[in-house]
Amino acid sequence: MDVFLLIYPAIFLASFVLSMAGLGGGLIFAPLFIVLGFGQGPAVASSLFLNGLAAATASYIYIKQRMVDFGLCIPLIITSGLAAPLGALTTRLIDQQIFLLVMSTVILMAAVRMFLPIKMPNATIYHRHGWTASKLVQASLIGILIGFMAGMLGLGGGVFVVPLLVFVLHVHPKTAAASTAFIVCFSSFTGFFSHAAAGGLDWKFLLLAGVFSSAGGLAGSRLMSSKMSGEAVKKLFACILMLLSIYLFFQGI
Repeated sequence: MDVFLLIYPAIFLASFVLSMAGLGGGLIFAPLFIVLGFGQGPAVASSLFLNGLAAATASYIYIKQRMVDFGLCIPLIITSGLAAPLGALTTRLIDQQIFLLVMSTVILMAAVRMFLPIKMPNATIYHRHGWTASKLVQASLIGILIGFMAGMLGLGGGVFVVPLLVFVLHVHPKTAAASTAFIVCFSSFTGFFSHAAAGGLDWKFLLLAGVFSSAGGLAGSRLMSSKMSGEAVKKLFACILMLLSIYLFFQGI
């Protein structure tokens, strides 16, 4: 059986589960494409494209449910959008072994993070309370992290951004997940266009895969907005991420 017949359901499932946490799906896409033999640049670019579509469809649901804090999103969108092309440039410059080791480490950290629950009782609503100078600086640094990681690794960065928003900026966990999905739309597509300019993409595959990614993001966000957490499934995906991390580590050494 052609492996590409199996990859489309995997794309749907990844988008479905990870969209519930505001993560899009890039955590699975990029390492999966590397394992399947995609080149370093095309793997990251394809991941960013699919991640952006999943995040966009998820954001549509979150915005309808009034779960996105736009006052929080604006500075992070600006800084992540500026940092993503720098990350994309870095992808083309670093050695493949270093790239694989960095990706392996980040995915392992993401897997560990997915096992840990987030609870934050006191939340700040930024469209109501506005920004202080120190919080604006912190948010800008988080935005740079999102954009650079998205552009370099194609992972989106949401798995780290959600806890940073919760514990550093005191955003409610559900608002953090929904707002991160909205922010990741911009960082993903900015990074993607930077990679796409270099060429080498399989557009036929990308467009069909994009349908599955969008459908998964839509279904996952609907599930999350209806108060179903999917924690057991997320833990299963964390185990898969750990296996991918180990595989990429041994490919890189």
